[in-house]
Amino acid sequence: MILFIAKRYLLAKKSHNAINIITLVSIAGVAVGTMALVIVLSVFNGFEKLILGLFNAFNPDIEITLKHGKTFNIEEFPVEDLKNIPGVAHYSKVLEETALLTYRDRQHLVSMRGIDENYTKVTGVDTMMIDGEFILTHGDGKYLVLGQGVAHVLNANIHDYLNPLTIYVPRRGPAVTMHPAQAFNASSNYASGIFGIQSEYDMEYVFAPIKLMNYLLESDNRVSAIALAVEPGYNANRVQRQITHLAGEKYEVKNRLQQQEFLYKVMRTEKFAIFLILTFILIIATFNVIGSLTMLVIEKKKDISVLWSMGARKELIRKIFFAEGMLISTTGAITGLFLGWLVCFLQINFDLVTIQAAGTYIIDAYPVDMRYADFVYIFLTVIVIGLLSVILPLRRLFVMIENIRPE
Repeated sequence: MILFIAKRYLLAKKSHNAINIITLVSIAGVAVGTMALVIVLSVFNGFEKLILGLFNAFNPDIEITLKHGKTFNIEEFPVEDLKNIPGVAHYSKVLEETALLTYRDRQHLVSMRGIDENYTKVTGVDTMMIDGEFILTHGDGKYLVLGQGVAHVLNANIHDYLNPLTIYVPRRGPAVTMHPAQAFNASSNYASGIFGIQSEYDMEYVFAPIKLMNYLLESDNRVSAIALAVEPGYNANRVQRQITHLAGEKYEVKNRLQQQEFLYKVMRTEKFAIFLILTFILIIATFNVIGSLTMLVIEKKKDISVLWSMGARKELIRKIFFAEGMLISTTGAITGLFLGWLVCFLQINFDLVTIQAAGTYIIDAYPVDMRYADFVYIFLTVIVIGLLSVILPLRRLFVMIENIRPE
C-alpha cells in the first residue's frame, strides 16, 4: 500500500503546477548527474584502456629481473624448468644498456634493448610500427628499430643507405688506453623501421639483435631480463607465483601491473578524484528532493488528514513520503544510467564527439569503455545519496505532517 500511494503521489497531477515542475527538476537533476558520471567514467576508462594497451604492447605479461644488480648469467637460471611451467607460452632473452647513438652530425643517448627472435611473441611491439618493418636480422646484416622520438632527434632516415647509425658503448673492465675512441665498443648499423608507442618510450628506446648487444658489451651469456608470455586461458597471477617460487629470492618477478605500477596508481587516483567531484555535484542535485517532498506535504494536507482519521499511524505516513523520495531518486538514477549508456553507445559506434585540438593523435574521437562494475557503483552511490537526502530532512517534515493531524 505504501508503494502504491507513493507512486500515485509521484505520477498523479497536482493542483499546483509548481510542484510538478519541482518534482521533474529533482528527477532531471539526479538523471543528469548520473548520466555525467556514466559518460565521464566511461571516457576515462577508454583513455585508460588505450594508454595501457600502448604500454602493454611494449611490456610482456611477466618479466624476470635481478633484485640487486643489472645483468645475470642465463645459464645460472633454470630456463628448462621455466618452460615446463603450465601457462608459459614463450620466453625471450633481453639485454639492455645505455648507449650513444649517432647519425651524421647528430647524437642522442638511448637505451639499447637487445632482444632475440621470440620477443615479438611475448610483446606486441612489432604491431606499433609507423614506418618500415620490425626486422633485426636479415642474412648477415643486423638492423636497428628506432623509437619515433629517437628518429626525430637524430633526423634519421631509414632509407638512407649511405649513412648508417653508429652505436657507442663503453668497454667493460679497466681502461687500457688513453685514446678516447678506444674506450668504446662501436658498431655501425642501418635502421629497418620506426615504432611509436608513447613519448616516454619513443624518446628512449632502440631495439637491436641481442647478438649485437653481446658483442658491444663483450658478454655472451648475460641478460638483463627474461620476458614471458602467458598462454590465453591461464591465470597470469598463478603463473607468476609459480615462476617466483622457481626463481627464488635472488630474482624479481613482475606482471604487467607491477611493471607500470606508478602509472596504474596515477590513473586509479585520477579516476577516483573525478568520481568524487561528480558525486559532489550529484549530491547538490539530489538535495532538490527535499524541496520536492516539502511542497508535496503541503499539497497533500487533505490526504494526510484523511489518513489520520482512518487510523493511520505516523510511521505509515512517514514511510509513504520516504518511499516518495526514494522513487524520485531511483527514477532519476535509472533514467541517467540509460541516457549515459545511450550516449556512450552512440560514441562507440558513430564517433559523435571528435578530438578538436591541434596536433596529431592516434585516435580521432574520444574513446569509450563501458564497464558493468561502474554502472553498479554509480547506481549504489545515487541510491545512498538519495537515501540520505530523504532521511535527514524527514524529521522536520514529520513535524509539519503532525501539525496537519486533526484534533
